[in-house]
Amino acid sequence: MNSVPIFAAAALTLFAGSVRADWLQFRGPDASARGTGQPPVTFQPSDIVWKTALPGRGLSSPVIVGGKVFLTAASGPDQETLHVICLDNTTGKKLWERRFQATGRTMCHEKTNVAAPTPASDGTRVFALFSSNDCFGLDLEGNLLWVRGFTLDYPNASNSLGLASSPIMVGGVLVTMVENDGDSFTLGIDPATGTNLWKLARPKNANWTSPTAWQDPASGRPLVLVTAHEGVLALDPQTGKEQWTLPKPGTTIPSAGIGEKHFAVPRPGKGLAVYTLAGGTTPPELAWESAQINSDTASPVLQGPRVFALNGAGVLSCAELATGDRPWKLRMEGPFSGSPVMSGTTLYAVSERGLLQAVDTTAAEGAVTGKLDLGTTILCTPSLSGNSIYVRSDGHVWRIGK
Repeated sequence: MNSVPIFAAAALTLFAGSVRADWLQFRGPDASARGTGQPPVTFQPSDIVWKTALPGRGLSSPVIVGGKVFLTAASGPDQETLHVICLDNTTGKKLWERRFQATGRTMCHEKTNVAAPTPASDGTRVFALFSSNDCFGLDLEGNLLWVRGFTLDYPNASNSLGLASSPIMVGGVLVTMVENDGDSFTLGIDPATGTNLWKLARPKNANWTSPTAWQDPASGRPLVLVTAHEGVLALDPQTGKEQWTLPKPGTTIPSAGIGEKHFAVPRPGKGLAVYTLAGGTTPPELAWESAQINSDTASPVLQGPRVFALNGAGVLSCAELATGDRPWKLRMEGPFSGSPVMSGTTLYAVSERGLLQAVDTTAAEGAVTGKLDLGTTILCTPSLSGNSIYVRSDGHVWRIGK
């Protein structure tokens, strides 16, 4: 069984500007972790626009689409109840909630949970993946379009520590990584029907990274970049065909970072490797690597000519993409599990104890310009849309900045 289509989605056309301002998937546009608005760089309690209670656990980041905020959660003794939630972006009030029962395994490492993957959207629909290998396609009004139970389709596909990879939209295709110690694969899914466009067998190793995307300037074609311990694989999102590969070691926990011309691959315990992207089927060339720049769990973010990497203890390293020179490193108040995001030259990160911090990356030594204590454990990556920052915990979601 490949899918259970419920009914066809109505075709909607959105102005490019409105979609561009939205945060449609994990780490936003192209999974680059870069926003385009002007969120606050200093914080006051009055900057909290709203705070809304959630019905269950979750590490997934909020997704913001056309005035609505979408999240996932899991509840019940074994996290077997799966929630997809839609909030009004202006008020934080719940517009709708859909509940489903898991069809696959809900066993997870104690630090993660079943609602770890972040949803993705194409601007007219939202796609929610859970660690139980259940994936749902809904329209923005909450009507179910299709459902996939990957464990039902592929019984040996499961991860005893939990799945955390988030799906992304690339070239009109929903790309989903289900990589584990058993049946391991990456799928290209038709977002309208939930059926496979392609299925690529992958190495049988647990992998919690999420894919990224890059548009080849030579051809204008998008590529989806899949990382694992075995290295990096660039695929045509329409066909799943390999375009180029990079050798191991790659990464299995923090995801790779993408810029206009560079690609940064964390190598936990071995530092960071930065590649210069070429285009076409030509593999990127290694620009430099450094054992002193680490991304333990948090994924690096590339902005302009620099890359920023945050290690688990809270040391933020800045490096020049062209040379690997390190202008500065800054100790923040950690530890950190979620990844940083950026808008302009300001970097935002939330520590595990719930302290939101803003960093001016143009300062000579880097400088924390604002702190906001949200007073609870937070392990997720923040989202950006317009002039606001969105942060969630197991119990609540906040919109910060008007």
